[in-house]
Amino acid sequence: MTAAAAVPGAGTPATKTARQGRLVALLTSRPVRSQAELAALLADDGLVVGQATLSRDLVELGAVRVRGEGGTLVYALPQEGGDRSPQWALSQELLDARLTRLCAELLVTAEASANIVVLRTPPGAANFLALAIDHSVMPTVLGSIAGDDTVMLITRDPQGGADVAERFLQFAAEPAAGW
Repeated sequence: MTAAAAVPGAGTPATKTARQGRLVALLTSRPVRSQAELAALLADDGLVVGQATLSRDLVELGAVRVRGEGGTLVYALPQEGGDRSPQWALSQELLDARLTRLCAELLVTAEASANIVVLRTPPGAANFLALAIDHSVMPTVLGSIAGDDTVMLITRDPQGGADVAERFLQFAAEPAAGW
C-alpha cells in the first residue's frame, strides 16, 4: 500500500499537499493527543497514512505538542504572520470576527457577475484577505484565488455572486456584523 491512499470519490486526492491540508484542518479544529489518533481521523476521511509519513508531515508543518485543557499534551501548529506560539481549535466565531475586521480594514470594492465575486484591496493585501476567507466557513463560497490587490471568489450558487458581494460590503460598512 502507498503512504497515502484515498477512497475513490471522497473528494480528496492522495497527494502530499492534500494530506497536509487535511492535517492542518484537523489540528486547528480539535485537540489531537497522539499520532495514532491523528491517523485514525485521517482514515475516517479515507486517507490511510503510515506512521513515518505522518511523522514527516508533522515536522514539515511545524507541529509541536503543547499542554491543552486538563494538562494533556496535544498537537498545535504555529500561527500566521511569523508568530511561533502554537494555536489549536480556534473557534469559528473568532475566525468570522477576524474576517469581519479585515473586510472593514482592507476591502475597497466588491462586485459580482453570476457566481463570481471580485474583491479589491490595497496593493499587497489580497492574499491576507483570501486566507481569512478560506479559514472561515462560508457555505456559499466554493473557493478563492488571490493576486496582489484582487481576490476572486466562486460561489456555489450559479447566480449567488451578488448576495456574497453584498455581504462583504456589509462587513466593510459595519465591522460588528457577523457572517
